[in-house]
Amino acid sequence: MSDEEELTRKTSKVLKTAYDVQRMKLEKLMKNPTKPVVIPDPPKVKKQLYIPDFVRNVMGSSAGAGSGEFHVYRHLRRKEYARQKSIAEMSEKERLDMEFQNKLLENQRIAEEKTAKKRAKRLKKKVKLKEKLQQKKLKKNNEKSKTENISSSNDDNNDNDEVDETDS
Repeated sequence: MSDEEELTRKTSKVLKTAYDVQRMKLEKLMKNPTKPVVIPDPPKVKKQLYIPDFVRNVMGSSAGAGSGEFHVYRHLRRKEYARQKSIAEMSEKERLDMEFQNKLLENQRIAEEKTAKKRAKRLKKKVKLKEKLQQKKLKKNNEKSKTENISSSNDDNNDNDEVDETDS
């Protein structure tokens, strides 16, 4: 019975999150790695029909409305509505594309501004650090030269003292 319980536990797994679903799919794929994976083609764009900009011989609903003309009118009306709808869809698509391009340019500009600001900050910090190091070097050199001057002046004084002693 323990085998049956284990089997039911494995098969009746409740998927709680998207992570679990993804993990389950990957496990299923990895069970048989030699099996080819079918990747579906992306959806194809619907081919646009030719839409004339200007329609001639538009018939009104009452002009020459005989019993046989009603179907012709209905057909022309349907065609005109389809034309207007496709024109509206194209203009909406163009508007969305334009907004997207503008947003991309804006995001790129903002990213470049941030990068430039951070670059300037880094360079400023680097320059400050270099100046600090130069200040330290100058300070060390000054201290060295002072100590050398003091020691050399002491040596000179000692030499003078020795000369004075020999003179007397």
